[in-house]
Amino acid sequence: MAKLKVTQTKSVIGGKQNQRDTLRTLGLRKIRQSAVHEDRPEVRGMITTVAHLVSVEEVD
Repeated sequence: MAKLKVTQTKSVIGGKQNQRDTLRTLGLRKIRQSAVHEDRPEVRGMITTVAHLVSVEEVD
C-alpha cells in the first residue's frame, strides 16, 4: 500500500479548533515537520480538512 508524506507548511495560529486537532492527529506540531501515513480514506479526509496548511507527496 502506498504511503503519504504530509508536511506542515503554514501555521495553525488563527485556525479553527478542528483544524488544530486534525494537525495534532496527523502528528504535526511545527512548521516543516513531516509525518508518514498509510494512504487510507481516513487520512485523506484529514488531509482535505487542512489542505491549505500542509503539502502531501507519495513515498514508496
